[in-house]
Amino acid sequence: MAPTLDEIDLTDLDVFAERMPHDWFDLLRREAPVWRHPPTDEHPEPFWVVSSYEHISEAHRAGTTFSHQTGPGREGAGGIALNDIAPGRGPGLQMVMTDPPQHTRYRKLVNTGFTPRMVRRMEEVMRLRTDIILDRICSAGSADFVVDVAAELPLMAIADIIGVPDEDRHLLFDWSNRTIGGSDPEYQDPVDEEADDSDHRTTYDTAMIEMAIYAHGLSDQRRENPREDLWTTLTTARVTLDDGTVTELTDIERDLFFALLLVAGNETTRNAISLGLIGFLDHPDQWERVVETGEMTDDAVDELLRYTSPVNFFRRTASADVELGGQQIRAGEKVTLWYPSGNRDERVYDDPHRLDLTRTENHHLAFGGGGAHYCLGANLARMELKLMFEGLAARMPDIATMGPADRLRMNFVNGIKHLPVAFTSSEPVLAN
Repeated sequence: MAPTLDEIDLTDLDVFAERMPHDWFDLLRREAPVWRHPPTDEHPEPFWVVSSYEHISEAHRAGTTFSHQTGPGREGAGGIALNDIAPGRGPGLQMVMTDPPQHTRYRKLVNTGFTPRMVRRMEEVMRLRTDIILDRICSAGSADFVVDVAAELPLMAIADIIGVPDEDRHLLFDWSNRTIGGSDPEYQDPVDEEADDSDHRTTYDTAMIEMAIYAHGLSDQRRENPREDLWTTLTTARVTLDDGTVTELTDIERDLFFALLLVAGNETTRNAISLGLIGFLDHPDQWERVVETGEMTDDAVDELLRYTSPVNFFRRTASADVELGGQQIRAGEKVTLWYPSGNRDERVYDDPHRLDLTRTENHHLAFGGGGAHYCLGANLARMELKLMFEGLAARMPDIATMGPADRLRMNFVNGIKHLPVAFTSSEPVLAN
C-alpha cells in the first residue's frame, strides 16, 4: 500500500538500515514539499523537512537566513566532543558549522589544497593507487566491496593530501566509521563496565577527541619538519581579508578541520562508490556502456552522484521568520534539507529513479545546492569515482553482488557497511 504522511518518521534509524525511503520522499514532494515533521521519541522537537529540488535550492541561495551555525546533522553539532576540545565553542568553530564572514575567512585559508590544478596533479598517482587496490583482490575472485575497494581510494587520497603516513591509514578508517556510524552497533565503542556514570561520552565524542589529538601532533611535526602536503600548508597559511586583516587558522580550527576533511573526504566518496556499483548492477545496460567504452565521462560521473546522493541531509536553523514553499518558518526552528529527494525530483528529472549516463545538464544537489558551502572536495570526489569505475570496467567487467548490501544504521549519510561481490579472477597488473 502507498505510504501516508502519518507513517513518515525520518528519525527512525532502523528504516535507513533497511532502505533509502524514496517512497516517503516521493510522497512529500507531491503533497508537502516543505513539511513540519512531528516530534518523535528519537527527536522530541518538531522540525521542517524540505524535500523538493526547488525549495532546497532556494534555502541554499538564502544565505544566512538558514544558518549553518548549528551544524550538519546532529543536535548540538558535535556535543561533548567539540566542547571538550573548545569548551562552549562548538557551533561556529568547524568550517561546516559557520556562516559568512567567518566561513569566508576559513574557506580562504583551506582552499589552497583543493584547487582543480592540485586535483589534476594527483590523477596519475590515484590511477596507480586504483590499480594497487584492485591488484589486492583480483586473484581471489571475491571481496567485500566496501571494505576492500570503495573505502580504500578515498582513504589513500585523504592520507596523501594531509600527509598521513601509510601505517596510520587504519586509524583514519576507524575514526571515520565511529564518527559517522556511532549509532550502528557494529561501530560503537565497547562499554566500560568500570566507567563512572558521569562519563557519558559517545562513540562519536571519543573519536572526535582522538582525531583532534592526532591532528595537533601532526601540526607540531610539520612545524618542525615541513613537507609538501596540505597539513604543512595549513600550519603556516595566512590570508588577507577584504578589510586588510591578516589571519591564520587557530590550533583548534585546524584540529577540527582534520575531522571534517577525514569524514567528508572519505565517508561520502566511499558510499558514492558502493552505491554506484549497486546502481550499475541494477541498471546493467548502463554498466555495459562503461565496459564497452572504458570511460566515465563527466556527465556519467554527475549522474552517478545524482543517483547515489551519499549525504542524506544537512540541518539548518532559521535566523529570522521566513516563508518557504508557502509555509511560515519561525526564527529558531530547525530546517533539514534532504538531498536524495531533491536529486530525484520528477519536476526536474525525467524518470528520476533510473540511472541514465546519457543525462546532461545535470545540476544535482550531491555537493549541496550552491552558495558559500559548496563542497570543497567536489573535484577530488569526481576524479575518484571516474578512476574507480574505469578500473573496475577494465579489470572486473563481470563483477556481481553475492548477497544483499549491509546498510549503515544512520539517517545522516546514505551508508553501506559491507557488500559481498564476486568476479572472474585475474593476475595483478602491476606484477606484469
